[in-house]
Amino acid sequence: MRDPTPNPSLALVAASAADEARAAQLAARLGLPLLATGIDPARCTQADALLVASGRALFLQQTGRGAPGPVAADFGSAGMRYRSATGPRELVAKAVGLGRKNPLRVLDATAGLGRDAFVLADLGCELALCERHPVVVELLRAGLECAAVSGDHWLAGVAQRMRLYPGDARQLEPAAIGSADVIYLDPMFPRRSKSAAVKKEMAWFQTLLERDGGPQDAETLLHWALRQAPARVVVKRPARAPSLATLSPSHCITGKAVRYDVYVLHKLA
Repeated sequence: MRDPTPNPSLALVAASAADEARAAQLAARLGLPLLATGIDPARCTQADALLVASGRALFLQQTGRGAPGPVAADFGSAGMRYRSATGPRELVAKAVGLGRKNPLRVLDATAGLGRDAFVLADLGCELALCERHPVVVELLRAGLECAAVSGDHWLAGVAQRMRLYPGDARQLEPAAIGSADVIYLDPMFPRRSKSAAVKKEMAWFQTLLERDGGPQDAETLLHWALRQAPARVVVKRPARAPSLATLSPSHCITGKAVRYDVYVLHKLA
């Protein structure tokens, strides 16, 4: 297994001949090289990771022997179903103020793989997901499409409450920003230590995302969110990390590994 590199190289690959047309379209849209169909990621030396098109699914797989498992926006996974079962006990639900307004409209300005957004949508919130990394946008798009056509009424119903907006949240139309009751930020900084309970594939995925910003960019995003004057801004942080931009929150909701800093600007109503 290769160690994460500061600028990992990516390529597209079709899992089978039936996926070649879709893989070619994605490669052209993302400006990535298209490799031979069905190439084995463990033996691939042309890229640090492969974006694999397989049916409607899309996943990111690090190359090399012993590489961690694939990364995907799989909203029907066992892990997501487990989080669904925890329901309102989820700390993120408490942080956004679930139950204080119905429906609660949340703008997830740093959507990533959309996992926290899915939890909130499952609880009845209306989610606008913004993601500016083009590869992650495609992972999210594929995940939402798979959920919509899954035949699982619960899964499809939750996906209907999630709307994807590719690009920087700060470039959204003012009406879309202004309609949000809560702006949610998960800037993923600072990087967690090796001793933290972070799956290897997600640590590598974080390396990919870090190309699009850093701690200073995250601070700028928080200042922007506060200027939009939603009812509250929620920032996800490692439990022991300092407050982002040294701005003291109104209150914190802390778990074993993560903390939610809540900036209350006015009452949810």
